[in-house]
Amino acid sequence: MVDRQIAARGVRDRRVLDAMRRVPREMFVPEDLAESAYDDLALRVPAGQTISQPFVVALSIEALEVAPGDRVLEIGAGTGYAAVILGLLAAEVRAVERHPELVAYARERIARLDCRNVHVVEGDGSLGLPERAPYDAILVSAGGPQVPPSLREQLAIGGRLVMPVGQADTQELVVVTRRTREEWQERSLGPVTFVPLVGAEGWSAPTESATH
Repeated sequence: MVDRQIAARGVRDRRVLDAMRRVPREMFVPEDLAESAYDDLALRVPAGQTISQPFVVALSIEALEVAPGDRVLEIGAGTGYAAVILGLLAAEVRAVERHPELVAYARERIARLDCRNVHVVEGDGSLGLPERAPYDAILVSAGGPQVPPSLREQLAIGGRLVMPVGQADTQELVVVTRRTREEWQERSLGPVTFVPLVGAEGWSAPTESATH
């Protein structure tokens, strides 16, 4: 999977590629989809959500430029797959998930893998996790109409945020770098389609979409 579907498509960060190789993706999908776990596809998971295709996970994490000492926030933990990969790259990962079923699902798998620096909490991800801020990197694994102001403010100076931004059915995967207290730089990694970011600073109600 890593060589053919990720490295061959342009992801070059060796730490990211190695982390992708180390995490057993089949643990993070339902048993009936285990045979498809290493296909470059989004797959359904509990609570009507999806696990992103491996290439988009790798592309997003590479863009975060996570260093070994970084503190990372993930919004939309899902089954915990990306959070565990981030845990191999960073000092600490906090992941927020709004579906209680997925919080339990992710925590169980994180415990089985003994990822002691990865923590999943239930909450409104659009508001971030201000009590642990600032963060060196923030990964938003759900699409919103804009980058929530709360997440911008919880990003450390020099920190990076990756998030799908746009309409409910299609977004641009953007990288936001905080240059100063009042200045953010933004660039696009291309079009994507993610499940909606639902919350006080996201969409007001769920809409049908599929994560890629």
